[in-house]
Amino acid sequence: MLSERVFNISNRKDFIKITLEVFSYQFQYNKVYRKFCELLKRNPKNVTSIEEIPFLPIEFFKKEKVISGENSEEIIFTSSGTTSDTPSKHYVTDLKVYEESFLRAFRLFYGEPEDLVILALLPSYLERKGSSLIYMADNLIKRSKYRESGFYLDNLDKLQKQLKELDQAGKKILLLGVSFALLDLVETYHFDLKNTIVMETGGMKGRRKEMIREELHQILAKGFGLQEVNSEYGMTELLSQAYSIGDGIFETPPWMKILIRDPEDPLSYFPKNKTGGLNVIDLANFNSCSFIATQDLGRKVKDDNTEILGRFDNSDIRGCNLLML
Repeated sequence: MLSERVFNISNRKDFIKITLEVFSYQFQYNKVYRKFCELLKRNPKNVTSIEEIPFLPIEFFKKEKVISGENSEEIIFTSSGTTSDTPSKHYVTDLKVYEESFLRAFRLFYGEPEDLVILALLPSYLERKGSSLIYMADNLIKRSKYRESGFYLDNLDKLQKQLKELDQAGKKILLLGVSFALLDLVETYHFDLKNTIVMETGGMKGRRKEMIREELHQILAKGFGLQEVNSEYGMTELLSQAYSIGDGIFETPPWMKILIRDPEDPLSYFPKNKTGGLNVIDLANFNSCSFIATQDLGRKVKDDNTEILGRFDNSDIRGCNLLML
């Protein structure tokens, strides 16, 4: 099975081979992606390297049903945003693939979820339906052996008491929170945590002014009494996540890769330490599209890891959108 091969990639040679196979499969069985590739005159016969693969602009998920194969979807994940935005829709035909992807990646970076107290502060996600992040967090929470694990909506007082008690008791804790809610927490209460990993995900969701990740992490680290803050990088349109264990530098699991494209030429790539747009290869997403041109900015740093810097200004009207169907 393709999923078994994807999740057992162990070296660059395997990654390249399976990536080209997935491209060929999606060109054949994904009507939206194939039409996009044909506009660029790219096909399995003339694509022989990862850099030659066309990356589908993420905007397509707002207007098209991006799916590979004939299977019906088990669930539709939808993106967050303001009420004026058109949400992205990700039609997932096999939830087991998503579960295997996020569990394998989580274990790779953080160990077994059952060994952690997992506290999720994700109000903007809990308040709507169709969040892939809530699906993942709920699955991880249910795997935790600690009864204290769970979601928190707006009861910050209860959360801070729970967090302090658990941390002082020496329990290993993961606090997963959306950025604006974590800021609300540290502005209201003082912490000096010793046994807690704080992981921010998502932006301000219209609740606060956006800020660069470095500034956000400085505020959160000081507020929680920590040396560093972790981050999760994922999106509705993908089935895999990248993680940062500090300094805003993200690592990917073996079946995921981030490339840095030239913002003025979506088919050209930048070398290390030069800022450009993020193209993401997510081989776990073989039932949809594994090659996504995001609206995020970043640069390659040491060991092929990625520093994610933010989003394009006016991202909805720039770049590859001229190629929309």
